[in-house]
Amino acid sequence: MNILAIDTAHGAVSACMLSGAPGDMPLAKETVAMARGHAEALLPLIDRVAAASGIDLSELDRVAVVVGPGSFTGIRIGIAAARAIGLACKIPVVGVSSLAAFAAPFIGRSGGAVVAAAVDARHGQVYVQGFTAQGQVIVPARISLVRNAVRSLGAGPLKLTGSGAAMMAIEAWSLGAEAEVVGDTVAPDIAYVARIGALADPTQAVARPYYLKEPDAKPQANGVVARTS
Repeated sequence: MNILAIDTAHGAVSACMLSGAPGDMPLAKETVAMARGHAEALLPLIDRVAAASGIDLSELDRVAVVVGPGSFTGIRIGIAAARAIGLACKIPVVGVSSLAAFAAPFIGRSGGAVVAAAVDARHGQVYVQGFTAQGQVIVPARISLVRNAVRSLGAGPLKLTGSGAAMMAIEAWSLGAEAEVVGDTVAPDIAYVARIGALADPTQAVARPYYLKEPDAKPQANGVVARTS
């Protein structure tokens, strides 16, 4: 299977080309950290990764895209690009949770520690999901205050990853729990996005935004002129 994975849901733009089994090494991947400008950077980055891999987009079997939680605008940029490529190539597009992608590199490699992925949701909150060392979900994906998120994970030891990991670790240490921040906290390893996407069922892993909360900005109701029939 030839699969293209893309991610614009966090503080980076990433793409990866994987060919063969999900456990194989990617043929090419690139991640560029950036706070904004994801829309302008994504397509040139995809072109570079495709060229480096030697696989033309017409040879793809599937596209995987990170669907969140993360940046509201970034999520939509990635999904729009993935859907456009899928439509042009007539191939499935699958969505990958950023929390699962952050946690994946440490499942089965954390000893007996609980693995938790946390994305900064601002205002003292995180999007969080917790897994046993073997990958069973023990805390379903949710938005939570940092202190409540840490308490939901138990006494530790904890391996924490994602942009909210440092906040979680500080809270865990204040409670006397053993905690370690691991991995890249800016964005998930795009190779694992590709691997998860290769295993996903396209009928279940739908490429639509996975926000976990309503947007902070809401339209004003005051002063709106009522419609007349």
